[in-house]
Amino acid sequence: MVRCFRCGAPSIIRTSWTPTNPGRRFYCCSKTCGLIDWYDPEMCPRSKQIIPGLLNSMNQLQAQVNGNRVEAKWVKKVLVISWLIFLVLYFFK
Repeated sequence: MVRCFRCGAPSIIRTSWTPTNPGRRFYCCSKTCGLIDWYDPEMCPRSKQIIPGLLNSMNQLQAQVNGNRVEAKWVKKVLVISWLIFLVLYFFK
């Protein structure tokens, strides 16, 4: 186990999502000292170009999925209300 060289606390592994180190894991102090050392080797320049674009695409798709879920809930509510109105009008003519 890697320990923090400043305070001696055990380290934890986190993942960097910065443009220069996308998806690269590093050892981090479990308190507040920050970066201790890199867990993964440095990525090739091509990976550094590709990964941020893929992450942006994934985030856009996830936002679209969340929007579709909200819209689907709204459509279900409107459908139920319309059927209730139909039934009320049908039975109480």
